[in-house]
Amino acid sequence: MTGVPSTTPARSLASAAARNFLGSAPRWYKLTIVAILVVNPFILLLAGPVVAGWVVVAEFIFTLAMSLKCYPLQPGGLIALEAVIMGLASPDSVFHEAEANFPVILLLMFMVAGIFFMRELLLLVFTKLFVAVRSKLLLSVTFAATAAVLSAFLDALTVIAVVIAVATGLHSVYHRFASERGIDDGHDHSDDELVHDPMRGDLERFRAFLRNMMMHAAVGTALGGVSTLVGEPQNLLIGQLAGWDFVEFFLRTAPVSIPVLIVGLLTTVLLEATGRFGYGARLPESVREVMARWDREQSEQRDARARARLIAQALTAVFLVVGLALHLAEVGLIGLTVIVLATAFTGVVSEHAIGHAFQEALPFTALLVVFFAVVAVIHDQGLFKPVIDAVLAQEGTAQLTLLFVAAGVLSMISDNVFVATVYISEVAAAFEAGAIDREQFELLAVAVNTGTNIPSVATPNGQAAFLFLLTSALAPLIRLGYLRMLWMALPYTITMTATGLLSVAFLLGA
Repeated sequence: MTGVPSTTPARSLASAAARNFLGSAPRWYKLTIVAILVVNPFILLLAGPVVAGWVVVAEFIFTLAMSLKCYPLQPGGLIALEAVIMGLASPDSVFHEAEANFPVILLLMFMVAGIFFMRELLLLVFTKLFVAVRSKLLLSVTFAATAAVLSAFLDALTVIAVVIAVATGLHSVYHRFASERGIDDGHDHSDDELVHDPMRGDLERFRAFLRNMMMHAAVGTALGGVSTLVGEPQNLLIGQLAGWDFVEFFLRTAPVSIPVLIVGLLTTVLLEATGRFGYGARLPESVREVMARWDREQSEQRDARARARLIAQALTAVFLVVGLALHLAEVGLIGLTVIVLATAFTGVVSEHAIGHAFQEALPFTALLVVFFAVVAVIHDQGLFKPVIDAVLAQEGTAQLTLLFVAAGVLSMISDNVFVATVYISEVAAAFEAGAIDREQFELLAVAVNTGTNIPSVATPNGQAAFLFLLTSALAPLIRLGYLRMLWMALPYTITMTATGLLSVAFLLGA
């Protein structure tokens, strides 16, 4: 008697396709994404495009929140693709949003890769810093303040890319030691299988320490980025429409940005002193000893070629800072120059070695373009228009405070560059139409700038630097997911937003 196969070829193929869909993501997550894709057309038919647009925004935020379960590019991309197919945004609108943000795309493609070729120098400097400074509070304030100062003159994404490179390198150094792997051995520092007690406990405490430092640095980029013409992409647009140069932009925003900076750094001190909201984790002594030993070994083994590489990287770093501070070219082009200099003078010549540097940035670049598709939905469906109209209908101080709050809330949902572009365009149109005078226009420009920069620290989707951190290869290593990021950002959001709002209400127009 001929045996009957337990499964038909069609059923076997369907089962394989189901397993392939979103790969190793949990089954419940896969089913949720399928349900979203099935339900969305019915929402459009029954509730209309505006409701469907808001649902798409919420669904995309959900994929960001689940980034540790599945990288958001695939599920978020499917949702965005369906939104375009349903007509909530046109392909031309998506292209326009990407085109408008081309400098950011160029930055991610080249600057992050450029930082990769300077990691040897960065790891050396920060290892010495971590070993030398034993006060966690002092180290935290130093990280936040340094990130703020750098972000005021450079770019927040560049600064966060530097910090990510440092934290990844430090984690790798200790993980190798804890796994008893040699420096030249192949090693996956995301796999804890070879890490045993008591080193496993020290590794978890080290990860908590790195989470603290990354969040302090990320918030620091927002503290500095709000205050200058080159701090964030939207600042340049606002400054151009208002006719402000670098100094005037700083002076105009100072009544809000300086109090927020002070309160932000005081919040860092308070969080480290109290240990609340996941802060207060200290660097384990065993980790400090490993770093010190590794630093000594590297110094002893460093030959003339290695020292020449460090000098070349240091000179490249000087060029990077000067080039960005003086805005010699678009940030992405400066990043490309960094790649050329850092590879040409450090012996990196193979295509494979250069290509490896792009692995970190390109997935996020693709995700950012998907995000621009969601922004196109917001724009084409006018999701923010009722809020904008309600704010501009107000007058005087009420208009300033409401604009700050509205810009802040919308920046928590959408990209702060997009929100700032929409608001400042409407404010400029009102000024040109004679609805507001020059003085009120300048005050509203500051409200837009500070409103989109400060409250947006609440969520990773508010600022590109925060989103880059969340979706970086470092995030799963240090167990930094969306919800944990929300929780750790919450005290900063409360103190900085409250300070910004009070400053707008009582100091800005004074």
